[in-house]
Amino acid sequence: MGATGTGKSTFVNLASGSKLPVGRGLQSCTSDVMTSKPFILNGNIVTLIDTPGFDDTNRSDTEILRSIAAYLSNTYEQGAKLAGIIYMHRISDTRVGGTSSRNFRIFRELCGETTLRNVLIVSPELGEERERELASSSKFFKPILDKGARMLRHTNTRESAHAILRHLVNAQAHTLQIQHELVNEQRDLAHTSAGVELGRLLKDQAERHEEELKEVRREMEEAMRAKDEESRKELQQAVDEKLSEIESIRQNAARMAADFAAEKARLETRIADMEEAHREHLRNLEEHARRERELIDARDEAEKRANDLERKLERASSERNSRKPRSRAQYRRTREAIIDLPQTRKNNTMHGDPLTQGANQGKKRTRRRSLNLSFPALPALGGLYGDSEGQTGAKGCNNL
Repeated sequence: MGATGTGKSTFVNLASGSKLPVGRGLQSCTSDVMTSKPFILNGNIVTLIDTPGFDDTNRSDTEILRSIAAYLSNTYEQGAKLAGIIYMHRISDTRVGGTSSRNFRIFRELCGETTLRNVLIVSPELGEERERELASSSKFFKPILDKGARMLRHTNTRESAHAILRHLVNAQAHTLQIQHELVNEQRDLAHTSAGVELGRLLKDQAERHEEELKEVRREMEEAMRAKDEESRKELQQAVDEKLSEIESIRQNAARMAADFAAEKARLETRIADMEEAHREHLRNLEEHARRERELIDARDEAEKRANDLERKLERASSERNSRKPRSRAQYRRTREAIIDLPQTRKNNTMHGDPLTQGANQGKKRTRRRSLNLSFPALPALGGLYGDSEGQTGAKGCNNL
């Protein structure tokens, strides 16, 4: 989505290999919702939806909203959800305001707050200063960036388009706010959030035209007093144009919901035709997508094993490095202590070392206790090994 001339159709063609018509300059070319031919990306079959901008040179903003809303409600009723939304920002929009601001405000109401994590703001390389300005402006991108949307650069190549789409291709699909309002809540288009926002914008636009009309009429009265017939005719023409624009705005606002059913039926037929045109191509892609997913899974598993092995090697290397080797002096002192140990024990015994004597006495006491405990039990074992009185058993045990 985005204003006219932002490169939406060019992006779709680059990513998918489609041949959708592309406009030149600010002249609209995409006057209806169109879909790309399906293509494979990261093992997934992807279809891109190209939409006209709300400043279309051939259709009113009301007609554009009606077409987009009808398409989204049709696909949602068929069980399809969008994995993501890309908002294209025009490089020539050096200031925040005018048609860009109007496009973006309606875009926000179409999406709703809960789907902003699936929104990408895409623009050509504007320069770091300009990007910071857009990202920090509360009137433009900052509110949605704070809620999870992301801002990316597009270098107008197929690789760049695919890199952008990879941010969304595995995202969890969400229901857009306008889909929920139209299908689940059964609102008419004029009472959806996007419809209310567009109605308010149209009202503001009509009021500005009326102010301009008052100014033109004042100038025309001055020309009549000055008897400047040529100026009076030019001003009268300007008055007629303003009146026509005001009437058109009011009619568009009034007809927003009236023609929605007819547009929905028209697009339902168009969607069926587009799906039929891509059906054979889609069948061929499914097998390729399955094989690509298997290759991706195998690659991921191999990378996981390699990472695990690398971590084990790093841990083993770290443990080996942490073991400090003994110095020669430490080794010599340890060896001397081992050699001198028997002599030290002998000296301690000869000089009556209390610790050594206590240990020896403890051993004797332990030995005597074990003898006293063993002898009474010997006759009892005779029944198992000899006669009933235990004679042979006791003798056998004594021999042992």
